[in-house]
Amino acid sequence: MKHDLKRGAALLVAASFFTALVNGLQKVTGSTLPVMEIIFFRNLFSFPFVLLIASRTRIVLRTGNPKGHLLRSVFGLTGMIMVVISVTRLPLADQQVMSYTQPLFLVLLAMPLLHETPSPQRWGAVSVGFAGVVVVALGKGVLHGGDASIPAWAYCVALAQGAVGALTTMQIRQLSATESSTTIALWQAMLMTAMTAVPLPFIWVCPHLRDMVCLVAVGAFAGIAQVLQTEAYASAQVSAIGPFAYSGLLWASVIGLFYFDEIPGVAMLAGGALIIGSGIWMLRHERSAKRPAKAGNGMASAEIASR
Repeated sequence: MKHDLKRGAALLVAASFFTALVNGLQKVTGSTLPVMEIIFFRNLFSFPFVLLIASRTRIVLRTGNPKGHLLRSVFGLTGMIMVVISVTRLPLADQQVMSYTQPLFLVLLAMPLLHETPSPQRWGAVSVGFAGVVVVALGKGVLHGGDASIPAWAYCVALAQGAVGALTTMQIRQLSATESSTTIALWQAMLMTAMTAVPLPFIWVCPHLRDMVCLVAVGAFAGIAQVLQTEAYASAQVSAIGPFAYSGLLWASVIGLFYFDEIPGVAMLAGGALIIGSGIWMLRHERSAKRPAKAGNGMASAEIASR
């Protein structure tokens, strides 16, 4: 497929915008509705968009690895729970910055799980990235009490979500060896909807009209973001447009400022710059390493299916 950098970058920026909207709406509903109820509606209302993506190719549900799909869905559901918990309690920009640690955890977890040996460049990027995490933590006073209105454990949950996201990506890469990205996405949507439906009768809180509108929008915007991201990675190389995904920090900051009166602090901006810089460093290193096109496409499929 022709490499169209401008189109890919524009689509990825748009996908990041809709993802930020999803987090903002989850923050609104998270104060009144149970986490699992929010995630159920997110998966339910995003399912039509998953079908839209899958319909562009031959839809295949048959799989020889049901346990792999189940494990991937458990990781994905755990990550979604962590996102809702953290966005409900943290400023949107802070949660967004913590989510960018996923590539750093991917490098660390690849050693024991995939038996990979990181290059010196990757080690340098990981060191810089986690230095950014420390800067954010120190700026918020997390390491010495901090603001009582923002619990320190919420930052730990946001950071742990980066590790869970890395595990999810690794599981998808393993599934991609035998499964198509659309098959992975369809099984994810079905399993996660089913898993969140099970506890629903026991935790159900009847949403008010505003909350119901937000829940529908959460699912629709999550689905739109997935479609846009799929189109972005189909339009251009991942290593070329990957840095544009960090525009999510801008959108999260704008939404947090104008809707939740959240003003990003100097420490958050400085730490975010270090974390984002480390991610861009790794992307550029991957590009300069001139990995085979087939490997790059597999990585793109994993990232697409992980959303």
